[in-house]
Amino acid sequence: MKIAVCVKQVPDSWAEKKMASDGRLDRAGVDAVLNDLDEYAIETALSLVETHSPTGETGEGSGHTITVISMGPARASEALRKALSMGADDAILVSDEALAGSDALATSKILASVIRDGGYDLVLCGTESTDARMSVIPAMLAERLGYAQLTFAGKVAIAGEKIEISRQTEFGVEEMSAELPAVVSVVEKINEPRYPSFKGIMASKKKALLTKSLADIGLTANEVGSSAAWSAVKDSLPRPPRGAGVKVTDDGHGGEQLVAFLAERKLI
Repeated sequence: MKIAVCVKQVPDSWAEKKMASDGRLDRAGVDAVLNDLDEYAIETALSLVETHSPTGETGEGSGHTITVISMGPARASEALRKALSMGADDAILVSDEALAGSDALATSKILASVIRDGGYDLVLCGTESTDARMSVIPAMLAERLGYAQLTFAGKVAIAGEKIEISRQTEFGVEEMSAELPAVVSVVEKINEPRYPSFKGIMASKKKALLTKSLADIGLTANEVGSSAAWSAVKDSLPRPPRGAGVKVTDDGHGGEQLVAFLAERKLI
């Protein structure tokens, strides 16, 4: 079984984020890390292989491989190296100057092209990236590839040629299944991602990380980037500082003041 895991390098969640003058998120001035939510997808892939591989290991010899796929600038290779140190077999990075400003539609087109060429049986994603918070890439990939779409999985299992999940919803849990190939997104409660071991970190330096341009995947510059985006940020303002709260002194009428405060904000 060939598994692809789509990942993204994002600004550190704890960093203060700012918008650049071109209406895009300023990524140069903050530390960049592997998207936290993508680590759960990587761990899911590793767990599936460990369950179904005769040796409990990934790689060509086991009959199961895990490839992490991303798009972004050259520095995105750092995020891919972390995924490799966790246990993935190889990585593909699509990097091209023309990609700057690409929206979700272009991103899904690029990732789908790489996945289609690789002939993967299963595509795993996190629910969303912590910088954009859109949660649309898995559905877009499934549509472009013509694969079954199973999202928000809290449990994933392979049974023959089928993928089975327990889907987390606000109303409860739904049991769903589909024939492979499929695109599956996983929630953060599905597992606890492993920390890269020293052995894994050293091994990752020898694993293949292939960088491809737009031409390599059969796309042109006019199909991606800010000029091809369906939406653009025209203006942005920093969040105003938080104002002082209201202090209620109970002089015998504290309850009335509290009710008035809540009613003013239509909370009661």
